[in-house]
Amino acid sequence: MQTLLLAIQWNVSPEIVNIGPISLRWYGLLFALGFLVGLFIVQAMFKAENAPEKWLDQAFIYVVVGAVVGARLGHVFFYDWPYYREHLDEIVRIWEGGLASHGGAIGIILALWIYSRVVTKKSILWILDKVVVPTALAGSFIRLGNLMNSEILGKPADVSWAFVFQRVDQVPRHPVQLYESISYLIIFFILYWVYWKTNFRNKPGFLFGLFLVLIFGVRIVMEQFKVSQGGFESAFDNALTTGQLLSIPFVLVGLFFVLRPNPNAK
Repeated sequence: MQTLLLAIQWNVSPEIVNIGPISLRWYGLLFALGFLVGLFIVQAMFKAENAPEKWLDQAFIYVVVGAVVGARLGHVFFYDWPYYREHLDEIVRIWEGGLASHGGAIGIILALWIYSRVVTKKSILWILDKVVVPTALAGSFIRLGNLMNSEILGKPADVSWAFVFQRVDQVPRHPVQLYESISYLIIFFILYWVYWKTNFRNKPGFLFGLFLVLIFGVRIVMEQFKVSQGGFESAFDNALTTGQLLSIPFVLVGLFFVLRPNPNAK
């Protein structure tokens, strides 16, 4: 009872304003804000490298489409396929919630592979090394949106900073959404500093690899504080969560790009 009294009572409405059938939600606003801020960050990178401005507008479209479609399909197939295979018509109902970050990452990579072949004619690593910097910031914003939605809950916690999500239950829990949001914000500053203040931006794939190692490494750790979100973890005797299982390959790919020799080195 003492922990419950000391816990932060969280009962924020996920809606900012509701006008008839139109609802502006915190999650949607933060999701869009993440992409818009990212657009300005990548714009500065394009200018620094004298890249055509028209490439930027096209990259923004590819990233948004890839992120949304990939995140939705990731949720459907990684976490809740038994349900959606019986309700195929609901797959397109993105507004009802259900996005997976691993699917979003895959969607963005595939979209930028197409973008690189169609638009820039450069290696996909050229654009990935730029996009991942603001993507970390967008991830921070999105986790704040999850907090506003009282979703992606943490496990019960006996700590002074525990949150009681009143829209869910009366159990003090780890505010894992904040843990992740703060972690991703720190990763954004690291990537931003590496791009602008070091020569690693001249090593193709380094920033992309560093992003994968840091983001999904944090995800592996944070899963320890989360309530299970389902998926295929039962096939592995629940030794690891679905989020951890999906993160491991990303970390390994990231280590490859971080540790490999610079192909541009003379």
